[in-house]
Amino acid sequence: MFGQDRDSLRRAFAEAWQRHCEGLPLDLQQQRIADVLALHPEYQAFVLSPDALAQEFDGSDGRTNPYLHMGLHLAVREQLATRLPPEAVQARARLARRLGDAHAAEHRLIDCLAQALWQAQRAGREPDMDAYREALRTL
Repeated sequence: MFGQDRDSLRRAFAEAWQRHCEGLPLDLQQQRIADVLALHPEYQAFVLSPDALAQEFDGSDGRTNPYLHMGLHLAVREQLATRLPPEAVQARARLARRLGDAHAAEHRLIDCLAQALWQAQRAGREPDMDAYREALRTL
């Protein structure tokens, strides 16, 4: 989607947001990125800063990695668009009704996805989709 390296991914976020800010046409992926960034004003200036490409996020300072966070938004939105897994669609609908906020609902799904990915990475295996689906069902 963006290339195989961190810098390509980060440049894609910066380019999409810059084009959005300038009112330039966006391709579909750029529009998706801009939509996510529009919901996160705390990241908007950061992605355009010259230091953004080199910034390290190892968690030791308590800062959230904005690229990871926005990437998880994009992944969840892709799951919702493809309806795979269907539990994601059901969970988002339930949570959006209960919370009255679609963005907050999406964050709850992101938490489940991040947990599934973290556990898989820690164990050196593929994500456990059954556990992920169960986590979505229990939201």
